[in-house]
Amino acid sequence: MSQPHPGRGIPSLDLLLRTPEGLELLEAHGRIRVLEALRDGAASLRGASRLPADPAAFILEHASAQLQALCEPSLRRVLNATGVVLHTNLGRSTLARAALEALQEAASGPTNLELDLEQGRRGSRQVHVRDLLALLTGAPSALVVNNCAAAVMLTVDALARNRDVVVSRGELVEIGDTFRLPELLRHAGARLVEVGTTNRTRLEDYRAALGPETGLVMVSHPSNYSIEGFTGRPDPARVAALAREHAVPSFLDLGSGLLLDPEEHGLPCEPTIPDAVAAGFDLVAFSGDKLLGGPQAGILLGRADLLRTMSRTPLARAVRVGKLTLAALEATLRLYLDPRRALEQIPTLATLRLAPEALRKRAEALAEDLRVRLEGRVQVEVVSSRSTPGGGGMPGAELSGWGVRLVPPDGEQAWAERLRREPRPVLATCRRGGLHLDLRTLPPEDESELVRALESTAP
Repeated sequence: MSQPHPGRGIPSLDLLLRTPEGLELLEAHGRIRVLEALRDGAASLRGASRLPADPAAFILEHASAQLQALCEPSLRRVLNATGVVLHTNLGRSTLARAALEALQEAASGPTNLELDLEQGRRGSRQVHVRDLLALLTGAPSALVVNNCAAAVMLTVDALARNRDVVVSRGELVEIGDTFRLPELLRHAGARLVEVGTTNRTRLEDYRAALGPETGLVMVSHPSNYSIEGFTGRPDPARVAALAREHAVPSFLDLGSGLLLDPEEHGLPCEPTIPDAVAAGFDLVAFSGDKLLGGPQAGILLGRADLLRTMSRTPLARAVRVGKLTLAALEATLRLYLDPRRALEQIPTLATLRLAPEALRKRAEALAEDLRVRLEGRVQVEVVSSRSTPGGGGMPGAELSGWGVRLVPPDGEQAWAERLRREPRPVLATCRRGGLHLDLRTLPPEDESELVRALESTAP
């Protein structure tokens, strides 16, 4: 005798909607979404070999969980204990309080984004940051777009479409996620002319490549890699001077964008924006959300006539920034008017400059707290750490610090996975059988949340 198909025991959607649980879901989420969630739950049972003891309760719980997940934000703040200061996967820079306040003010109502309040007529959104950028960097003018890749694309599209762009072979970079400079140039309609070799390029290599079809001489700062050994490249200022001698625009893709002198302010070595401008390039591009410590943006500095031409192209409108980016960027730049305020209040700069001894004291206190709370279930020890700036900046730089190493009995990978699923996800590093928590990238005010997450997920 054949057995009845499991699908025969699945209650109707109409019946489910009339239950107290169904009515509660309708009140909270509306009929269309609830029906979709119930249908999904019922469908999952139709393919099952046997039904649960209470199919109606199963479907209602399935729908409730699905609808609850739909209402929770996908983009959430996480706790960064990886030691990577500018972690691209985690959003790079944390904004200064002044930038957060500017964001809230700009988002809360209408603004004078493109309104000249004195003249009472339409203005340019660039005015909110252009003069500040010029003042802080020594550049004649500035243009802000949505990221540095867009700045490069806009430059090539406006100045070198259907023309040659001269680049050293050692600077044909990939900036991440398979995004490569040669492909960008091709998509912008330019022809790549490679000069020199991977490890050595001379000024004469650039000179030999210049001709009537040259639209741009481009230099890319190796912000996310280093070539060591038998190497050589001309001083970027000499490349800019050579381009100027041949009446060809020169362009420096600086990448990470450090505004302050690293030697003077205790930061890892990196070329600065003012130095790049002073080198004589017609245009300089860098990111807003890396070493500058602001929001995601691509910032172009240089000749006013070139930037004016670029700002009038269709692509400029496609890559322009909105009021929130401009508000956060302006507030960040204003902090740099007083370098001491910038170093103290811009989280990226403050994190890079944390003293190892201060981190050691925090690590020792945290380890002692965890030994008590985890009741010996997990081995806890204080360890030295080597943090990295990240974000495609300061390649090879290491920041000495301290952290906590936890060795669980069931393996560090399983614990790391549980931590990522916490209401406040925790990102740590799994290494040699232990879970490493680097305190350089974890602000002191986040330690209590970290401890709660470790307590609730510990084996």
